[in-house]
Amino acid sequence: MSSPRVVVVTGASGGIGRASARAFARRGDHLALLARGEAGLEAAAKEVEAAGSRALAVSVDTADADAVEAAAQRVEDELGPIDVWVNVAFTSVFAPFTEIEAEEFKRVTEVTYLGYVNATRSALKRMLPRDRGAIVQVGSTLAYRGIPLQSAYCGAKHALQGWHESLRCELLHERSNVHVTMVQMPAVNTPQFDWVLSRLPHHAQPVPPIYQPEVAADAVVYAADHPKRREYWVGETTAATLLVNAVAPGLLDRYLARTGFKSQQTDQPRPPGQPANLWKPADVDRDFGAHGDFDEKSHARSPQVWASQHHGVLAAAGAVAAAALMIRRRS
Repeated sequence: MSSPRVVVVTGASGGIGRASARAFARRGDHLALLARGEAGLEAAAKEVEAAGSRALAVSVDTADADAVEAAAQRVEDELGPIDVWVNVAFTSVFAPFTEIEAEEFKRVTEVTYLGYVNATRSALKRMLPRDRGAIVQVGSTLAYRGIPLQSAYCGAKHALQGWHESLRCELLHERSNVHVTMVQMPAVNTPQFDWVLSRLPHHAQPVPPIYQPEVAADAVVYAADHPKRREYWVGETTAATLLVNAVAPGLLDRYLARTGFKSQQTDQPRPPGQPANLWKPADVDRDFGAHGDFDEKSHARSPQVWASQHHGVLAAAGAVAAAALMIRRRS
């Protein structure tokens, strides 16, 4: 790479955002780290600098459009023109829909959906006049397939998917060299299960199989390098779920009704006094890092990620195999 890129990552204090910041830093990119929790931001900035890259940590709530705009301007003033913007920041509530208060549902939507909208607006304000740049929206399998106990999060992710498609069509219409892409994630071992607002009787967990945040981060970096693709799927379960949902959504409804409650909880009771980051950051004075509590259960790689990134190679290999089979049958 001829010169370092300027990369903005929201939700950079933990989980996928934290792992993505590390991955970009290892490549030599300059990082603007946006999140609410100051302890996590400070630790993330030290990791970026330890990798030999510049880091700018900005404490901001992405639900506040004016604050995001001010942060974007500060990034350009201090680091230079933004080349890549990665949206990761979110919040959620684990509970049946009838146990989620109206203000809580609104807050999840403001952060997890409108936070992406606010950030993308600020990114486009700077990228479009230059006619270059890439925006990566970190999505989820749940952008297509709703599951029980996560109605607020699933609703926000579904909204993201529809908005992303609309925006992409508009940029294609304008023949813009600014590109947006979306990376649909599987269950990932992040700290969210230690700080999400939960009303479940047992400790929340990602639905197995679980992947490490570095798997997600590598996919984010690849998407930033190849943003013309409309979306990428990460994890074998993501591909399987989306394909089944496309052909038999009612069957999946019934399966999740039977399994979705138990699979999202461990056998351990929910810890008393567990922090909740819905209204304020959980990492004010504690750095949670990128990983959650499920290292022993998590996969460090996913062959499906490679497949998602190399559709052309697979299609060519399939065509060669089909041709070889036809020749063999004729001989």
